[in-house]
Amino acid sequence: LGWKFYDADDYHSPENKKKMAEGIPLNDEDRIPWLCALHDILRREDLSRQHAILACSALKKMYRRLLVTGASAVESNQPEQPGENAAMKILFVHLDGPIDIIAGRLEKRRGHFMPPELLKSQFDTLEPPSAPENFITVNLEKSLPEIVLEIEHAIF
Repeated sequence: LGWKFYDADDYHSPENKKKMAEGIPLNDEDRIPWLCALHDILRREDLSRQHAILACSALKKMYRRLLVTGASAVESNQPEQPGENAAMKILFVHLDGPIDIIAGRLEKRRGHFMPPELLKSQFDTLEPPSAPENFITVNLEKSLPEIVLEIEHAIF
């Protein structure tokens, strides 16, 4: 697509990386500053009228709201309103698949600070996207070309 690509893992604090490397799942307190920093990156790209892709495990609805609205998502206890994220259009792509397939892919990953043992904690934390969030769900059991095509169709 010629868009800028950001891997959210590159923006974790040294403390977060150390915690995960030790097999300790992150909590909301660990993730909120990280998600706010990612929001700032997306906001900068949006203000520059640049398209960007962010690979991120935004597991909870609140985390996705943080990416869209920044720190105000934490400060506000108000429910999300339809169209709230109109200022910054983000399409969330929920890559969905069985834990064993994802675990197999994690086992093949080398040099990453998050051990595969933390996968279950991510599934336990997961709140799949739902309306009124702007999202698509893509099945990971499809081939990579099929996955990419499905995402491109949703974007365009």
